[in-house]
Amino acid sequence: MTIGGACAATLLAVPAAMAYAHHHRPYRHVTRTAAAMPIAAAATGSGPVAPGIDWVVMDAATGKIISENNAYNIRYPASLTKLMTLDLAFTALKDGRLHMNTALPVSAAAASVQPVKLDLVAGQTVTVRQAMLGMTTLSANDAATALGQYLGNGSIRRAAAEMTAHAHAIGMQRSVFRNPSGLPDPNQVTDAYDMAILARHLLLDYPQYRYLFSVPSFRFEGRIIPNIDGMLKRYNGAIGMKTGFTNLARFNLVTAAVRNGHMLIGVEMHAPSWIVAYDNMAHLLDAGFAAEGGAPALVVAANTRAMPASRPVATPHPAIAPVATPTPARALLAHLARPATHHLRLAAATAHATHGTRVTRDMIPGWTAQVGAFDSYSLAKRQALRVRSQHRVGIARVGSTIVRRRRVWRAQIAGLDQRSAKMVCNDLKRTHQSCFIIPPGNESLAMR
Repeated sequence: MTIGGACAATLLAVPAAMAYAHHHRPYRHVTRTAAAMPIAAAATGSGPVAPGIDWVVMDAATGKIISENNAYNIRYPASLTKLMTLDLAFTALKDGRLHMNTALPVSAAAASVQPVKLDLVAGQTVTVRQAMLGMTTLSANDAATALGQYLGNGSIRRAAAEMTAHAHAIGMQRSVFRNPSGLPDPNQVTDAYDMAILARHLLLDYPQYRYLFSVPSFRFEGRIIPNIDGMLKRYNGAIGMKTGFTNLARFNLVTAAVRNGHMLIGVEMHAPSWIVAYDNMAHLLDAGFAAEGGAPALVVAANTRAMPASRPVATPHPAIAPVATPTPARALLAHLARPATHHLRLAAATAHATHGTRVTRDMIPGWTAQVGAFDSYSLAKRQALRVRSQHRVGIARVGSTIVRRRRVWRAQIAGLDQRSAKMVCNDLKRTHQSCFIIPPGNESLAMR
C-alpha cells in the first residue's frame, strides 16, 4: 500500500452534504457491499493518510446513521484498537474464561512497548480489572499488550487474528488488527463506520462494563491514573469510550453520549488535533440529538452497573446534567468548515516530532515537571521513573524534540497539580538538578 502525505491546509475540508440518514440492520446482521458505500469511499488510492476528517454519528438503539462524512475511508485506528481487545476480554468474562481478578503475567514484550504506559515491569502481574482500567483511562499500551497476550494464549499474533475474526463476525468487514494496543502497523486498518459498529456492540451487549469508559481516574501502585479522554469533561452526558493517536492516524475519537435516555455514538478519525476533534465531536453530537428530536424509539440505560464501592476508583458515570441548546445543522456545517488557524499552527509547530506518539495539552491534564533532557530515550526514561518513584506523584513519561538537528529526550512527570509540580522541582533544585514547570495548556510533546 502506498501511503501519501497529508496536506495540513485541507485537514478541515468538510463537504456541504452532511445530512445523510440511512437505516442499517442490527450489527450482528450488517452486510455492506460496494454498492452501499459512497462512490468516493469505494475508490482506491486515497490511502489511510488522505487529508480530511471522517466521521459518523449513529443511533445506538436502532443502528441508524444520523450523519456521516467519508465514514468508509480506510484509516489507521491507533488506540481505538483497544476497544476490540476489550471486546475479546468482555467475551471471555461472559464465558467464564476470565475473571476481573485474574492475574495477567507481564511479559518482556508487554513491558517494553512504547508509551503511553503504566510502566509495568516484566515478571510482575496485574489483574484484568487493572489492565482494563489502564486501557480505558490512560490508554496504556503495556496493559493492552499483557491482556492481549493472555487472551491469545501467550501470542500477540494469535490475539490479533482473533480480534480480526471477531471484527468480521460482528460486521466490521474492512477492519484488520495486528496487535492489541494500536501501536503503528501499516496493515492495521479500520474505518469510522466499523468503529461505530464496535462501539454499539460493546455498549449494548456489555452494559455492565460501561462504567469502565467513564471512570475519571483510578489508583494503581500508589499513583492516581487520570482518564485522558477530554470528552468526559467537555460534554454533558458523555460516556466516553476511546481516544487514539499516532503520527499517521492523527487524532481519533469514539464517544457515546446519552441525552434524555437517548444514546448516540460518534466516531471521528484523522482530525488535526485533540482540540479540533473534541470540538467537532460536541457539535456532531448536538446536531445528532437535534435531528433525532430527543424521542428515542428504544430507551437505552446510561449505565446499569456502578463501580463496586470497595474498589479504589472514582464514581463511574455522573448524573446527566442539562445540556446546552443543540446546534442547528446549518450552524454546524459553518463551524466545521471555518478555518482553524490556531490548531493548524499547533500541528505545524510540532510536525518535527516524527518519532512516536505526540501528546497535546488535552492528552494528560494538569501541570508537568520536566526533570531532565538527555541524548537517549533510556536515560530519560530512567530519570522520569526515578523521580516519580521518589515522589510518588504524577505519571512518568518521556517526550522528544529536535534541537539543532539533534533529537533530545525529555524526562517528565505529568498529571500534577501546581503544588506538586513545584515540590518536585524544588526538591531537584536543592541537589542542583535541572527541573522546570510546564503549566496546563503549554505542552506540545512527542511521546514514544
